[in-house]
Amino acid sequence: MSTTPKTNAARILDRMKIPYELKTYEVDPEDLSAETVAAKVGLPLAEVFKTLVLRAADGSILMASIPAGTELDLKALAQAGGYKKVEMVHLKEVQPLTGYIRGGVSPVGTKKKYPYFLDESALTHERISVSAGLRGYQMMLDPRDLLQATGGRAARIARLAE
Repeated sequence: MSTTPKTNAARILDRMKIPYELKTYEVDPEDLSAETVAAKVGLPLAEVFKTLVLRAADGSILMASIPAGTELDLKALAQAGGYKKVEMVHLKEVQPLTGYIRGGVSPVGTKKKYPYFLDESALTHERISVSAGLRGYQMMLDPRDLLQATGGRAARIARLAE
């Protein structure tokens, strides 16, 4: 039996009977980038997704996951969600809004349920990796299962980093 502790996100997936694999890695607090996480868990950039927290012009909060090595296309996300405009929330707001700290934001198990968007490129993979809700913990799962768990939807929201 594994000594890896279960995160809140993992417990939720267990309750939903959604299969996943937890992977742990050594955390460098100076480098929390998805690119570094991909190297540490041995996955291609396209399969490791970083989760971002945003605010729409109307004040509502939403979340989006995009592959490592890409940038969020704010206009595309706004359009996909039917928002006039979206912007990243300030770092100090991430934990109070989600219950998670930077480098450990999972789309599953946030304090409140927010609209969630997953870059459609995820659907080209059998499994992707997202944070399990703690720094150093990644969940590998089928992107369709992730959408089911979050009530989210896939849209083209990432673009190559400039």
